Amino acid sequence: MARKTANDDPLASVTLAVGQEELLLDRAVQEVVAAAKAADADTDVRDLTPDQLQPGTLAELTSPSLFAERKVVVVRNAQDLSADTVKDVKAYLGAPAEEITLVLLHAGGAKGKGLLDAARKAGAREVACPKMTKPADRLAFVRQEFRATGRSATPEACQALVDAIGSDLRELGSAVSQLVADVEGTIDEAVVGRYYTGRAEASSFTVADRAVEGRAAEALEALRWSLATGVAPVMITSALAQGVRAIGKLSSARGGRPADLARELGMPPWKIDRVRQQMRGWTPDGVSVALRAVAEADAGVKGGGDDPEYALEKAVVAIARAARSRGRG
Repeated sequence: MARKTANDDPLASVTLAVGQEELLLDRAVQEVVAAAKAADADTDVRDLTPDQLQPGTLAELTSPSLFAERKVVVVRNAQDLSADTVKDVKAYLGAPAEEITLVLLHAGGAKGKGLLDAARKAGAREVACPKMTKPADRLAFVRQEFRATGRSATPEACQALVDAIGSDLRELGSAVSQLVADVEGTIDEAVVGRYYTGRAEASSFTVADRAVEGRAAEALEALRWSLATGVAPVMITSALAQGVRAIGKLSSARGGRPADLARELGMPPWKIDRVRQQMRGWTPDGVSVALRAVAEADAGVKGGGDDPEYALEKAVVAIARAARSRGRG
């Protein structure tokens, strides 16, 4: 989710959108343009790349107009501007024109940091658009998307949507929009499953869930479907590791309410309930065996073996057997 500074007026003279998450950057631009057009339907919008903003171009675009028209000037990848153009932008920041909103999109790294610092020093409204690399960030994004529409979705539904769609925020946002448009009432896990069943079955987390539940045949079927639809083997080993570690964490934790255990183990309460159901049949030795199987599979898919698919199948079978170790004891 984009985070904003205290100056949250989209019609501020300068908006600085910082980060590499394309969807959030685009939304930062859309917010400014929408506010400008609400103030003046005839607002002129210029959306420029670094090669289109040559020295002198900004001065032309921001020069006083006979008709005093409102204008939005968007500069993408501002970190790639030429040195001469950066001088133009810095000069403009010192004396921004009325009725004109400048939107600078900057990746936020070391490249072009002088322009970034100058915009901040000039008091630009800032919108943070960081790349969402963590599953928890994407889950928070989905929750916020539902909240923004005024609709309710269960925690399980949000997680199922992330598991099914993956890391693409545009697809996640579109999926939320589709569910909100098509479904009345609270959106739950079953609804997500009906809409995205093919993709959910291809999810690496589905493979892991079936394996730690001891359902070897279903886990292998989900594994083959995942690989056939392009899921990276390393994503599957990661999901398997998370699934087994969750079993180990919860089995060694003190008893208590899901909320208390969630704080102690760093898991959401709904996941505590799910793992409790999955851990039936597990023993400490079984967890150790499963972790070794995951480690071997991880080495296999990262170049330590000739057949990543076989390495994964072997791990899935080993984990499913370990899940039934108490029953065999």
